Amino acid sequence: MKKLIFLLFMVIAGFACTQAQTMPTTIPPYKILTTKDQNLTSTDLEKNKPVMIIYFAPDCPHCQKLIKDMKPSMGKFKNIQVIMITFTDIRMVKTFENDYGLKAYPNFILGTEGYTYTVQRFYQLKHTPFVAIYDKNGKLVQAFEKQPEASDLLTAIKKI
Repeated sequence: MKKLIFLLFMVIAGFACTQAQTMPTTIPPYKILTTKDQNLTSTDLEKNKPVMIIYFAPDCPHCQKLIKDMKPSMGKFKNIQVIMITFTDIRMVKTFENDYGLKAYPNFILGTEGYTYTVQRFYQLKHTPFVAIYDKNGKLVQAFEKQPEASDLLTAIKKI
């Protein structure tokens, strides 16, 4: 009986370990086509400058709400490289950029990774929007697996 209980415990513990997810602490090795028809990778980021990765879907109501909530505080994000990545068609990304006036913010770069799903797999994403904030050395400061409030993002960037 003790052996059976021990075996059951080991199986449960093994399953729990395989289900545990750890958030990667580095910037994902993305490659995107931007709304300016440029191909950019993570190596194109400005050095010694914080980064915010936002994985989004242009037709996602939570993603739209996040940007609407950020708009009044956009000036507070000006010293951060904001990279908005999606898997959808570039035309949808351009429409999103136009609808939310993001062209007015040069630190916001929007693009699609297409159907490579590199970033989606990197973070093991299940929901959009997903936000990861990195310090100037490219180390993860905080990640939000579900839609954060703009105030949460502002609190996180104060840590960098």
